[in-house]
This record gives sequence, C-alpha cells and structure tokens, in this order.
Amino acid sequence: MDLLYSTIGFFVTGGPFMYPILIVFAVGAAIAIERYVTLTRVTAENQSAWTKVQEPLMRGNFDEARKMTSSDNSTISQLLEMGLARQGSVRRREDIEIAMEEGMMEIIPQLEKRTPYVALASSIATLLGLLGTIMGLISAFTAVANANPAEKADLLSASISVAMNTTAFGLMVAIPLLVTSSVLTAKTSQIIDSLEMASVKALNVISSKARRQVEVEA
Repeated sequence: MDLLYSTIGFFVTGGPFMYPILIVFAVGAAIAIERYVTLTRVTAENQSAWTKVQEPLMRGNFDEARKMTSSDNSTISQLLEMGLARQGSVRRREDIEIAMEEGMMEIIPQLEKRTPYVALASSIATLLGLLGTIMGLISAFTAVANANPAEKADLLSASISVAMNTTAFGLMVAIPLLVTSSVLTAKTSQIIDSLEMASVKALNVISSKARRQVEVEA
C-alpha cells in the first residue's frame, strides 16, 4: 500500500508532462504487444508450412507443392507460391529468382510495419521527460526569485526534486520500449533470414530438376 501511495505521489508531483509520457507509453506498449504477437504467429506458421512443403519440394513434386502453398496463408507459402508459379511456365533460374525477390519486397514491409514506432515512442518519452524537467526548473527559478531569502534554498531544492520526476519517468518508459524495439527488430530479422533460406533452397531444387529435365530431353 505504501508503494502504491508513493507511486501515485511520484506521478502527481511530476507535473503535467507526466500525462503525455504515460500516453506515449500506452501507445508504444500497445504497438509492441501487437507486433510481438504477430511476429510470433508468423514464425510458428512459417515453420509449420515449411515442414509440410519441404518434402514434396525436395522430391520434385512441384504440383503438390503448388497446391500446398496456394492453400496456406503463411508468408513462406506466399513466397514459395510465386516461385513455383513461374516454375511451371519457365525454366530460367533468373526468372524464378526475380519472382521470389518480388515476393520478398511485398512481404518485408508487412513484417516491419509499425515496429519503428516503438523506438520512436522511446525517444519521445525521453524528450518529454527532459522538457518537463526544464519547464519545471524554469518555474522553480521564477518562484524562487520572488520568495523570501530565508526560504529560497528549501524552495529551490524541493522544486528541483519535483522537476526531476519527469526525467525519471521518461527514462522509466523509454528504456523498456527501447529494449522491446530491439527484440522486435531481431525477431523480424530472423523471419526474413528464414524466408531467404527457404527461397534459396527452393530455387536450388527447382533449378536442379530443370537441368535434369533438359538433359533427359537432350
């Protein structure tokens, strides 16, 4: 209970800038949670889809692989579907590779969207904390200038202590958001790396099967 009262007192005495910092934290936290849940779901879906499609793909059964990717909504299936669609009509590795690169260009922005806002919220919280402290110090020195000389020291120290609350709160918000932003960025990079790995493996298999077919026809 004492901790609760202390927290409330800390927030109330921090001044008006505590409220926008709290709003920034709420927005940043909401985005971070949504992104983490989405990226975790995408990772699980990609792993499941790749496990299923890898077997027919390695066997060279591209028709079955195409059916599996077309009926699946995971990002890795979307990527492989674009490459497998070209496999049925062309044999040039470059054409299939270009198709997959186009797929990556569509997928990556979807994976990265809104994640930069978490880092932005961290920066805004820090700046709002500093701004609140500066405004508090300006008010403190203005009040001290007109105060009784005997009370100036006590009044100034108390005012500075209150003004520093906004900086402290801003950092308390900014640090977790910054760490979360790094985690989300790393998670996104892992997904992109796995997509690139899958596309290279699929491309190698398709190219290998195409070369064998050409040799047989020759």
